[in-house]
Amino acid sequence: MSHEHKHEHHSPDADADADAAGAAADFVGEEFWDARYRESEKIWSGEANVVLAREAAPLAPGRALDLGCGEGGDAVWLARRGWRVTGTDISGVALERAAAHAAGAGVADRTEWERHDLAESFPAGEFDLVSACFLHTFGEFPRERVLRRAAAAVAPGGVLLVVGHAGWASWQEDRPEVAFPTPEEVLGRLELAPGAWEVLLAEEHVRVQNQPDGRPGTRTDNAVKVRRLTETA
Repeated sequence: MSHEHKHEHHSPDADADADAAGAAADFVGEEFWDARYRESEKIWSGEANVVLAREAAPLAPGRALDLGCGEGGDAVWLARRGWRVTGTDISGVALERAAAHAAGAGVADRTEWERHDLAESFPAGEFDLVSACFLHTFGEFPRERVLRRAAAAVAPGGVLLVVGHAGWASWQEDRPEVAFPTPEEVLGRLELAPGAWEVLLAEEHVRVQNQPDGRPGTRTDNAVKVRRLTETA
């Protein structure tokens, strides 16, 4: 279900205006996101998130799970590099586009697509990489519980990558009712078993992001990358 920018190719989040967010809060679901995707033939760039590409590049290909895959940019990038990828999103429209993107890239045989409202259901199986990039949405969403379930889906020796916003964009007004977790808070809320995981990355980073009028702005995001150990202490 993502519903956030996966570096300009996944579902929309706080970059939408506050009025739209407030109006959406009461009825966010498959119909809402299907309607959002139908507003344009293509919403995101189709390219992979910069952080995902950087952090996944040194990993040996295996099974990957892309939570909130949107139109499939990350999943297709991984599949092109030999991964077998399961992409999931709440929007059936997004998943149709993702499947078409994979077919056009020649990786349909290495990708599969599952519709899930992650607050209600989750893909089965274990994965060598679980990616949760910008897993934010309007309205109520049990993000911490979903991320803990994502960690549980990581196979021994596998990696969980969580990327999210650390604050509002430079041109946006802060809304005190919205709290963005720090990398340390993300780690703590994952409730990882002591001695069973290795922390590979936990940091904030600033990136350039275009404002709605096209002028450049900035946004601070954070990234957490952890590996499940094959043997626990």
